[in-house]
Amino acid sequence: MAFGTSLTARGGWQRPLEAALRDCLQRPVTVETVARSGATSGWAITMADSVIEKKPDVVLVEFYANDAALNRFMTVNQSRANMDEILSKLKRSLPAARVIVMGMNPISGIRGFARPFLQSYIDAHRQLAEAKGFDFFDNRPAWLRLSPAELAAAIPDGSHPLPSVAAATIVPGLTAEIAGVGCITSSDMAKGMYP
Repeated sequence: MAFGTSLTARGGWQRPLEAALRDCLQRPVTVETVARSGATSGWAITMADSVIEKKPDVVLVEFYANDAALNRFMTVNQSRANMDEILSKLKRSLPAARVIVMGMNPISGIRGFARPFLQSYIDAHRQLAEAKGFDFFDNRPAWLRLSPAELAAAIPDGSHPLPSVAAATIVPGLTAEIAGVGCITSSDMAKGMYP
């Protein structure tokens, strides 16, 4: 289950992730999505039951980006409290599921200026995930392997990557995170697209 914001709703990486996991694990894999553009962790609290009722084996969670936007008026402490509620509910209701809180792509330009304390929100979500015994997987290092020109072309609005580039950048490392490093192809390793 991919649970998040527009970086998930419009991400374009779920089907390629599904295919990569299916190929690696040699078994059926379905990646479903509960996500909405503009969503915050406050919205996520209201949607946690929709995630839980699907009984996923793995839940990928990302909600820091909109929480950090100045126009959302959400403090780091409120974002942390919301995520605490979400992650606690997932842990309680899906004790066998693997929950992975994610860092996504860099945010720049005006969208970056609107999130001056973005790193504080990412840090709060990472620390909370680790405190609860969940994993934090940061996709940003894979993005930062691109040159500045490639990064600008890949994320033209400064926030939302082109789906094809998102898939190529996110899927190799996330597949390895979920299924193990045996899922990294020699091509991905040569390109440095792994954790």
